[in-house]
Amino acid sequence: MATLYLVRHGQAAASWDEDPDPGLNDLGHQQAAELAARMAPLGPLAMIVSPLQRTRETALPLEAAWNTTADVVDAVREIPSPTEDLSQRRTWLKNVMAGTWAEADSWLHPWRQGMIDTLLELRQDTVIVSHFVAINVAVGAAQNDERLTLFRPNNCSVTVLETDGQTLSVVELGEVLETVVN
Repeated sequence: MATLYLVRHGQAAASWDEDPDPGLNDLGHQQAAELAARMAPLGPLAMIVSPLQRTRETALPLEAAWNTTADVVDAVREIPSPTEDLSQRRTWLKNVMAGTWAEADSWLHPWRQGMIDTLLELRQDTVIVSHFVAINVAVGAAQNDERLTLFRPNNCSVTVLETDGQTLSVVELGEVLETVVN
């Protein structure tokens, strides 16, 4: 049984419709430092991060505390967008997050399954620094719930799951924040 610590990245310097890959703002860097202080006693553990800048910056203080480098894994990245047009992305995201996977575009299903498969393949306790929807994918798989949004993980919250390689189970949901996509 492996314990998985799913961390939502720290607060980003820009929203999803302003920058395709923002880093962290000052508060996000502070959140990442506080996360590292809370989690340092657990490790060093294996770490994976999405390729996006905000997850990589969130992981840096914990990497420093554990004197390790996180592996970059594309499967734990943010939900893909159907458009590069930033102004259209917000409307699309708001609509898709309000629905279920049965209602979501079929081209999203391989991304979802890739996230789930990646977590099921982990055989050791691992920290995964990822994103809002990706964490919801994991929780949904564990709870057999088809909604895209089951809960709203706060920035740098830690959602704890366990896997036996066949299933995911929720140990503890991370701290919740009311995240609004306008």
